[in-house]
Amino acid sequence: MDPTSLHTPALFLDKSNPYIWKALNATALKVQAATDAAGLSRDLVELVNVRISQMNGCAFCLDLHSRLAAEAGVPIQKLQVLPAWRRTDLFSVLERAALTVAEAVTDLPDEEELVEELSAARTMLSDEQYSALSWVAVVINAFNRVSIISRHPVRRRP
Repeated sequence: MDPTSLHTPALFLDKSNPYIWKALNATALKVQAATDAAGLSRDLVELVNVRISQMNGCAFCLDLHSRLAAEAGVPIQKLQVLPAWRRTDLFSVLERAALTVAEAVTDLPDEEELVEELSAARTMLSDEQYSALSWVAVVINAFNRVSIISRHPVRRRP
């Protein structure tokens, strides 16, 4: 990376194309309605948002969604061990299925691996839940990319 690039003013994509940003936010609201209709809790959705933001390395979204997850009731311990969720029994069957979908949508593994990973998760989720969680993953991936490319700052909190 060019050492001067961090000193180049960021171009906030959300500010430079506000109509597209509004459309992305409108999509996020529709996805939230789909998760509500599918009976998916806010804490589960925020757990997915945090995990994907960890995978993508989006500091802005991690800051935001970690707070929202805690406010929704996700225990701090779960947030602390989230990168190693497969190696602990702290997560429910539904959470494991949701995290599997989230990671598959984010990583886009090869077809054989994708089928294998998602088959077990699909048995734990209704079609409506699977679809809604997939859309959650698609949308947070988009937000992560906008925030990373725009270099949205993480503001210090007291």
